[in-house]
Amino acid sequence: QVQLVESGGGLVQTGGSLRLSCAASRRTFYTYAMGWFRQAPGKERQFVASISRSGGNTAYADSVKGRFTISRDNAKNTLYLQMNSLKPDDTAVYSCAAVFQPLVNTLPGRYDYWGQGTQVTVSS
Repeated sequence: QVQLVESGGGLVQTGGSLRLSCAASRRTFYTYAMGWFRQAPGKERQFVASISRSGGNTAYADSVKGRFTISRDNAKNTLYLQMNSLKPDDTAVYSCAAVFQPLVNTLPGRYDYWGQGTQVTVSS
C-alpha cells in the first residue's frame, strides 16, 4: 500500500505559477512510475503528466506542454508539478497517482494508488 498526499494547490491569477507536491509514504517510491491527473467539475479525469520511476522519461498532455514540468526526488519520496503560465482552463482538482512499473503511463486506469487531490483555481 502506498499513501499519497498532495499539497501546494490554491488560488492564482491568470499567468501565475504554482508548484504541487505529492509525498509518498513508502521508501519503495522509486519503484513506481508516477503521474498527475486533473478533474474539473462535470468533466472526466484528464491526464496531465507522467514520469518514469528513474525520472529519466516524462510525458505531457498537449494542453500543458511547455508550461508544466513534472519531476521527482526519490531520496525524498516526493513528486512535483511546476505549473507556469496558468490559465482559467487549468482550474481543477489535481491528483497524483502511482503505478508499479518503470515507464510513463498516460492511462488513469493503469494506476494503482491515488492521492485525495488538491484544488487549483485560476482566476481570469
